[in-house]
Amino acid sequence: MYARRRRAYFLMMGGCLVLFVSSWAFVRLWSIPAAISMCVIAMVIPPVAAIVANRKGPEDRWWDDPPPAPDPLRRTDKQRTGKENPAKPANPTGDPESDEWWDELDGRKRRR
Repeated sequence: MYARRRRAYFLMMGGCLVLFVSSWAFVRLWSIPAAISMCVIAMVIPPVAAIVANRKGPEDRWWDDPPPAPDPLRRTDKQRTGKENPAKPANPTGDPESDEWWDELDGRKRRR
């Protein structure tokens, strides 16, 4: 199935190039509006081709993929202080004011 999506991607991108080059190589000699409309169609093809090539199919079992490995250079709260800190976010931004704001939005810190 992957080969079919890849083939469709290359065909669509090839069609895009053919439309663009032919519109300004020889179609413009007969009709400028036709050449412009061919370029507009060629402009729409690359995003559609990317969507077709990157979509997940029913045979793609993405939910069975293993989770990403933890960063070995990043120390956890338990390694740093010796105890777990559930109130602290898993990946702080580095800005204490921003972290407090996000904690409040996430409901980790209740206002009193």
